[in-house]
Amino acid sequence: MNRTGVSHILTTAVSETQTGLRSEYPRPQFQRKEWLSLNGEWDFGFDDLGIGEDEQWFLGNAKQSFTRKITVPFTFQSKLSGIDDPAFHDVVWYRRTFEIPPDWHGKRIVLHFGAVDYAAKVWVNGHMVAVHEGGHTPFQADITAALAAGSNTVIVRAEDFSRDVTLPRGKQYWLEHSASIFYTRTTGIWQSVWIEPVSPVHLSKTMMTPDIDRNEIRIRTFIEGVKSVEEIKLQITVRFQGELVAEDQYAIQNAEQLRTIGLSDFTDHGLGRLWSPEHPNLYDIEFRLLQAEAVVDQVSSYFGMRKVSIEDGKLCLNNRPYFQRLVLDQGYFPEGILTAPSDEALKRDVELAKEMGFNGVRKHQKSEDPRFLYWCDRLGLLLWSEAANAYEYSEAYVRRFTAEWQEIMERDYNHPCIITWVPLNESWGIPNVQMDRRQQQHGLAMYHLTKSLDDSRPVVYNDGWEHMTTDLVTIHDYESRQEVLEERYATAASAVQAMPANRRIFVGGASYQGQPIFVSEFGGIAFKKSEWDGWGYSGAENEEDFLARLKAVVDPMFSSPVVQGYCYTQLTDVEQEINGLLTYDRKPKAPLETIRKIMMGT
Repeated sequence: MNRTGVSHILTTAVSETQTGLRSEYPRPQFQRKEWLSLNGEWDFGFDDLGIGEDEQWFLGNAKQSFTRKITVPFTFQSKLSGIDDPAFHDVVWYRRTFEIPPDWHGKRIVLHFGAVDYAAKVWVNGHMVAVHEGGHTPFQADITAALAAGSNTVIVRAEDFSRDVTLPRGKQYWLEHSASIFYTRTTGIWQSVWIEPVSPVHLSKTMMTPDIDRNEIRIRTFIEGVKSVEEIKLQITVRFQGELVAEDQYAIQNAEQLRTIGLSDFTDHGLGRLWSPEHPNLYDIEFRLLQAEAVVDQVSSYFGMRKVSIEDGKLCLNNRPYFQRLVLDQGYFPEGILTAPSDEALKRDVELAKEMGFNGVRKHQKSEDPRFLYWCDRLGLLLWSEAANAYEYSEAYVRRFTAEWQEIMERDYNHPCIITWVPLNESWGIPNVQMDRRQQQHGLAMYHLTKSLDDSRPVVYNDGWEHMTTDLVTIHDYESRQEVLEERYATAASAVQAMPANRRIFVGGASYQGQPIFVSEFGGIAFKKSEWDGWGYSGAENEEDFLARLKAVVDPMFSSPVVQGYCYTQLTDVEQEINGLLTYDRKPKAPLETIRKIMMGT
C-alpha cells in the first residue's frame, strides 16, 4: 500500500503483517499526529565500483544506476526486501518520490531515518540534506529548503564496511557466509523512513527522569526555533489511565528548560502506580507548545515511575530486592534479518518471553527498534540495553563507537524498561584488555561516559568477564553440569575467582567490591526441533532430555546465595545456532508452561 501524499494519522497505525510493510508510528516515545511513511517500494542499485558520487547519481537521472526495486525498511540481504542477496555490496543507492500534503505548506518538513547501516548521505531534489555515521541510531534533516512544488525525489547513498572488524557491527559477519556466533550482514536502510511537519518553533526532544522517593517526574525539554523576543509557553498534562493527575504551564525563556512535576496521585505508598514487569503502569504525558496563545506543536509521550538502585550489595527495583530472570535476545528474524517483519512480531517476542517466565531480556549486540522497547514498556519486560560492538580495537573504532553509544542513550533514555546499560560485551573491541592499558582506559571511559549521561541506571563495564570499575559483576558460564555450577556459585569468592571461559573476572588491578553478581549468559543447550541444523554449547537428544538439561543449569541460579539474576541463552535459534528455547520461526521446543516453571524455579 503506497501512502505517498497521504497524511498518516498516529491513531490509525496498524500492523502490516499481511502487506509486508512497516507502517506503525516509528517513534512511540515522541509522537505527533501528522506524519507520512516512506516505507515501501524504492528504486535501488548496487554501486560496487564506487562511482555513484562521481557520476552524480544523487541527481536521480544517471543511466543504469537504479536498476532494481527494494522494499524499505528491509535490507537487500533479506527475503522481505525482494532482493535476497547475501553477497558483498558495500555501496548501495536508494531513490523514491513523494509529495507533501497541501495542508503541510507553511511548516518545516523533517525527514527521519530510524537507522541506516553504516554511513549515509541523503539528497532531496539534488541538494544534500544529511550525512550520518552509525548503523544503529536515528538521524533527521530539515528538508524544507530543498522541496519543490509537486513531486520531490529523495536519494540515499549507504555505505557499509563489511570486512572492517573495527566497525561497531554486532553479530554481522565479516566473511561471506554465516558461521559460529556470527550472522548475515545488513547494509543500508533497516528501520523506518518517514517525514513529518513541524512549526518553526517546536519541541525537539524531552528527557524524563522519575523520582519515586519524592513522587516527582523531572522533565527536561529542548525546543528549536526559540527567540528571546517571542512569547512562548509550554503546557504539560499528565494522566494515568485517562485520569488527570497534573497540569503545568510555564513561559519558555531558553531552548532548554527543566521542570519538576509532583505526582500527588500515589496511594498505598505509591505501589499501586509504580512500573514493574508485574505491573507495567504508565503515565501518559502531553506537551503543547503555545506561541501567542496558539498551539504550534503537540507531542504525546509516556513515562513509568520506577527506580533502579543498588542497596547494600542488592539490586533493587522500586527500593526492593529484585531477582532478574532474563533471556538473551538477539533480535534476528528469518526473513528480515535485523528488521522485524511487523510490529506484531516485535510484540509477540515480548509476549513469548513473559509466557516462558522471564521478567526481562538482554538485547544482545543490537540496539533494537524503538517499537520493541515500546512493547517492553507497555507489556512489562526489563531490558538490558547493549551496544553493537566492534571486534578489534583502533582509534577509528573509539571515535565511531563513542559517538554511536551517546546517540543510543539519547534515543532510549526515557524508556522505563531499560534498567541497565551495557556498552561492552566479552571484550569485543577491547580484545587485549587484560594487558593493554589503552583498552582498559577505553572501557573505563565508556563506563564513566555512560554514568555522566545517566546516573539513574547501573552500568556494566564489560559484560561476561575482564571487569574493572563496574556496577554489576556479570559472568558468562556455559558449564552444563549442575554440581559444578552449584559449587561455583556457592559463595561470592568462588564465583569471582572462577574462570569459566578461561578469562579472569577482573583485570587491571581491579577486584570484587561487593557488587551484585549476575550470570548473564549460560545454558545455550542445542536442541534440533526444525529443519535447521546447527550447534549449541551442549546438546539434547529429545524433549525430555532438553527439559532435564534446562533444569540442571537453571536450578543452581536459584539455589545460589549470591547470584541475583541470570540471563539464559537464548530466546530463539538464529541461523546456524539451534540453542534457542524457540525455533527461528518462534515455535516452542517444549510446552511454554513447562519452560516457565523451570525458569521461575517452581
